[in-house]
Amino acid sequence: MNQPLSTLVLAGPVLRRTTLNQVNLWMATAEPVEIRVRLYPDDHQTREFTFNENMDGLRTLIAGKHLFYHFISLNQTTPLPSDTPIEYTVELRTRAGSQDPSGWHDHTDWAPDLCYPGYARPFFRIETHTHTLLHGSCRKPHHDGADGLVAADRLLTQIAVNAEHQDMPAWPAMLVMSGDQIYADDVAGPMLSAIHALIEDLGLTEESLQQLGAGELENSTDLYHTSTHYARSGLLPRLNSGESVLEVLFKGVRKPVFTSINADNHLITLAEILAMYLLVWSPTGWQRIDWRSPENLDAKHQGKYEREDMVITEFTNGLGQVRRVLAHIPSAMIFDDHDITDDWNLNRQWEEAAYDHPFSRRVIGNAMIGYLINQAWGNRPELFDEEQFNAAQAVLDRPGISQHDEFIERLLSLEQWDFSWPCDPPLVVLDTRTRRWRSESSPNKPSGLLDWEALTDLQRQIREMDRVLLVSAAPIFGVKLIESIQMLFTFFGKPLVVDSEYWLAHKGTASGILNVFKHRKTPKTFVVLSGDVHYSFVYDVELRGRHGGPNIWQICSSGIRNEFPDGLLRYLDHLNRWLYSTRSPLNWLTRRRTMRVIPRKPQGTAHGRRILNGSGIGIVELDDSGAPTRIMQLLAQDDSRVIFNRREEEARWD
Repeated sequence: MNQPLSTLVLAGPVLRRTTLNQVNLWMATAEPVEIRVRLYPDDHQTREFTFNENMDGLRTLIAGKHLFYHFISLNQTTPLPSDTPIEYTVELRTRAGSQDPSGWHDHTDWAPDLCYPGYARPFFRIETHTHTLLHGSCRKPHHDGADGLVAADRLLTQIAVNAEHQDMPAWPAMLVMSGDQIYADDVAGPMLSAIHALIEDLGLTEESLQQLGAGELENSTDLYHTSTHYARSGLLPRLNSGESVLEVLFKGVRKPVFTSINADNHLITLAEILAMYLLVWSPTGWQRIDWRSPENLDAKHQGKYEREDMVITEFTNGLGQVRRVLAHIPSAMIFDDHDITDDWNLNRQWEEAAYDHPFSRRVIGNAMIGYLINQAWGNRPELFDEEQFNAAQAVLDRPGISQHDEFIERLLSLEQWDFSWPCDPPLVVLDTRTRRWRSESSPNKPSGLLDWEALTDLQRQIREMDRVLLVSAAPIFGVKLIESIQMLFTFFGKPLVVDSEYWLAHKGTASGILNVFKHRKTPKTFVVLSGDVHYSFVYDVELRGRHGGPNIWQICSSGIRNEFPDGLLRYLDHLNRWLYSTRSPLNWLTRRRTMRVIPRKPQGTAHGRRILNGSGIGIVELDDSGAPTRIMQLLAQDDSRVIFNRREEEARWD
């Protein structure tokens, strides 16, 4: 072996879709390995699965000299038991130890901190009914604040030790991650340095950038060895758009197709994307490298780099706990814009500018390939078939050749990123990024988050269900004032300035999603889980003039490691309550006027507040009918659990 056992497993095991008949695990190693997984469903039985390279139940992708992805599906001939802990081990044997019967190494060798108190092995549960779940979005590594996944680990530790405590939530059935698991478009300087150091350490394959309009850059090595820290926005294609309010209203400016104001360190190559995933999910990559501040930074950027370095160091300190959470709770993951790039597919104008340029098309495509490998497979393993694996391997073997761009074309036209899990209530996760309803009247107007065909598919999928957990990255019912501000900027032709992406921005999509709720065969109970906005809130939603349902709860938890500017949010929250109070005529100008929206008050916050600001993770507890019994936000800074209380007397029309 070239590396000690402690750095053999680069990330994982990550528990993904888990049912009574199939358990899916994802992991990445620095060496080719044989894999042996053992399940312990009870005290008298062990189920063992041994894999060598690509065989039934295991697929391996090789991304470099020292990066091997393993996609493990444990198919059960006898269903696993439900509602009880099922312990498991993942044992690895390298080629160097393949002739040694004792050459197998489990987590005690490569992740000794992987287990919770009272357990010698990691475990998972398959619940008959989902009574507790965790959910959140927007995990930005260089946000100067605490990490909601680390807080989730502390909560799981408490549950493992005090499971019988009356105030303690039950062990979560799943972790729903509703977008922005990485920030490919907003990378701290030290993170970019670490990414480049890890690329070199793992020997990831060089990517050709020729004929992409990338200036003098011929390949990825040129990019890594060029001083591009805080200067990458200059490499990106540009279009007309707005920045400040005055520029929006009067003149407009030139800015990149990649529209984040923090795009100075936007990831470009496939290797950069793959390295970032390893660095946000596990401590191992950080243990393998030594990263340094780039030379020739001016004083301004050197100071910024040093401040970010302090925050990134704090972020890395919690990655062992993050790894432990992902090994114990099945995770459902859907992309949002920052997983790919800011304002991704916001409107037809953006799409035409981005996809018509070969360089920006490659950047977007690389992020899509990274999402497929690191996130999408575990949502819907059957989607990633033999042909898909072979095509992905061809790209990883020689990034930048024609097969690379052909694979990107295939992914950009794929309409199967949405998924559902057969739990109770069923989990239905929407793809609100690639199946958009583009405006026919103007290319500058926001696209609808789902087109008519996708809305029809949704209605058909849920029509026989009594209850559903519906995941939408953007809240279906958002803060009305903020949506009105977005509408105003859209009216002036500048939707990119305020990320004008909300369900009711497009007339067709707005009518379609509201009709889903009004359909006579719609589920009786909707729990809508959302993120995106960097604050948290809960609404109870009722159809006006209709008795007997459906009951709708809009629950937003954002961000896992991100926050909204607090002073501005307090002002918007106060103004929203004033402008859209119970008797305000403005309520009748909204597309939600046929619905009654009742905001819940976060317990312990200032009088009148309805929006909670602070990094953390959402906790939802459900009864057997799928209705929430308790909705909380676990704040990462102090581990306080803020309950969202219903206040009937504060009901209002929205």
